[in-house]
Amino acid sequence: MLFLDLIAKKRDGGRHTREELAFVARGAATGLVPDYQLAAWLMAVVCRGMDEAETVELTRAMARSGDCLGLGDVGRPKVDKHSTGGVGDGVSLALAPLAAACGLAVPMMSGRGLGHTGGTLDKLESIQGFKVRLGLPAIRRIVRRLGTCMFGQTGALAPADRTLYALRDATATVQSRPLIVGSILSKKVAEELDALVLDVKVGSGAIFRDAAGARELARALVKTSKGLGTATVAVLTAMEQPLGRYVGNALEVRQAVEILRGDETSSDYLECLLTLGGWMLKLSGLAKTAEQGSSLMHARIKDGSGLRIFTEMVKAQGGTTAVIDDLSLLPKAKRSRKILSTQNGYVARLDARKIGHAAVLLGAGRAYKEQKLDYGAGLELVKKVGDRVMKGDVLSLIHAADDMKLSLGEKEYRSALIIGPKPPPRRAVILEVLK
Repeated sequence: MLFLDLIAKKRDGGRHTREELAFVARGAATGLVPDYQLAAWLMAVVCRGMDEAETVELTRAMARSGDCLGLGDVGRPKVDKHSTGGVGDGVSLALAPLAAACGLAVPMMSGRGLGHTGGTLDKLESIQGFKVRLGLPAIRRIVRRLGTCMFGQTGALAPADRTLYALRDATATVQSRPLIVGSILSKKVAEELDALVLDVKVGSGAIFRDAAGARELARALVKTSKGLGTATVAVLTAMEQPLGRYVGNALEVRQAVEILRGDETSSDYLECLLTLGGWMLKLSGLAKTAEQGSSLMHARIKDGSGLRIFTEMVKAQGGTTAVIDDLSLLPKAKRSRKILSTQNGYVARLDARKIGHAAVLLGAGRAYKEQKLDYGAGLELVKKVGDRVMKGDVLSLIHAADDMKLSLGEKEYRSALIIGPKPPPRRAVILEVLK
């Protein structure tokens, strides 16, 4: 089989066979196919697309391009959650230990932030000593003992995706639904899950700003995942404004710990967390309904078992657990500034994408892949959409290394903010569930 023939076949609108897609994945994983040919094939896929059966087979081939996680004897239902990315979306930090406390095995493979969206691995690494790069034996050992482990993609799991993802980012071929689906699900298939819950974000801070585009992606993900034998639902959640009240790496760890301690002031974060957790328990068979699953998840907050497992996970992965008892020990930026309201009214809009850009300007996110993070940088959102404000009230606290970054961050924050004379209509957090 010649890879040149596969490029030409897809360029001309042909349909790939299972064997051909296995050859693509094997070539990407092993380096036998040069990057320039893979890049040409990716562009052909963008231009010509793939049908549902091709997408299933591409995902399967990418998952089989390396090792599987190998948790078959763990003794618990294996369930994971994936978010398409948002601003302030640190839900995984609280969700994984809560799900483990409910009796699930959650091998949560996560990624880093780039652009306006944050990454779970960056948040975890704001905890001193926390190791996200683990070998498969260590991951298996921690999941078997605690029920969860949060780690980065290893070279052994879905290596074809690592190659193709990097090429997509460099060749303007990211926005292709079959390639997005294959990238997301191949890593989950390699985890050998019993069930998967997908959090598909909708709004200004999401990949897809419109509900129609997000719904199409969600349907494609659910169909493909089910086609691979995994029970799956997709939950469409709002991302017009940031989730919760913190944006930034150490700040989002703080929020997760506060939630696990029982703080319910960030109602949108809590609703998203409990809804996703409820579906994880429903799909796994540990709850009869998603609503019952949400109640079980909430109970694990109230009895402290979710916080206990989070603490034990931090310790098992080399992190300093003292920060969980004393959140003041988390990294702090050198400078802070209060942003005050210049008028009376109600917060009518807080654009999530612009808040994400503000976080990058403050040092909490990356404008390019190699950019170093300031783990203490970010925003505390004192007022959110619907909150009443008076002139002189604190709208936000921003944190950065120096005054220049604070000024850039403040300017971007203010461009995201609209204060109106009347309370805006209440917007739902959970928009739709696709099964």
